[in-house]
Amino acid sequence: MLRITGLNQYYGGSHTLRDVSFDIPAGCTTLLGKNGVGKTTLLKCLMGLVPVRSGSLAFDGADIAALAPYARARLGIGYVPQGREIFPRLTVEENLRMGLATKGRGVAIPPQIFDMFPVLKDMLARRGGDLSGGQQQQLAIGRALAMQPKLLILDEPTEGIQPSIIKDIERVIRLLAQQGEMTILLVEQYYDFARSLADHYVVMSRGEVIKSGAGADMERDNVKACLAL
Repeated sequence: MLRITGLNQYYGGSHTLRDVSFDIPAGCTTLLGKNGVGKTTLLKCLMGLVPVRSGSLAFDGADIAALAPYARARLGIGYVPQGREIFPRLTVEENLRMGLATKGRGVAIPPQIFDMFPVLKDMLARRGGDLSGGQQQQLAIGRALAMQPKLLILDEPTEGIQPSIIKDIERVIRLLAQQGEMTILLVEQYYDFARSLADHYVVMSRGEVIKSGAGADMERDNVKACLAL
């Protein structure tokens, strides 16, 4: 679905991404690494929010490296950023409708979103800023799912979330991967959560990919030890 080849990015004099290359095939790919290794920077490059110095990005076979963020979204890339970034003064319904911006007028919010996150249906008229952190995370994921993306990118969806909602998010990610209608790139620090969902894994350290493989091999490949480096 997405092929990243030789990606380089700099922040001032710092080389933040170093020849990053990996494929994101069907299923759920988990991208792991400690804070500050370049995971979020990479995602912003994938979405066109941060320019790349060199390298290529191919989405569904087409070169997207020069496209604006809205054009990448229109092609079918959904993004749930770290920190959620919902619109706090808009209602839950209005936030979800923002996810339909690429679909044109008159398109209804997909009912599957409320099947996955029932709390959102109960709070349609409530402002996003009045929701708990976990509810805001569900809203952010629901907003991305509203566009029915081909690729869903999730940046640390468990950060600061209560355990019960983490379980709900895990259930939804697993369901989406099993349905086979979209590819998922999940960025995580927490090994157990990532391992439970990974069809494929990639580990980054200091702006580089240091290990990758099948999710089923994470224990054998001693991935957990890489996160302590």
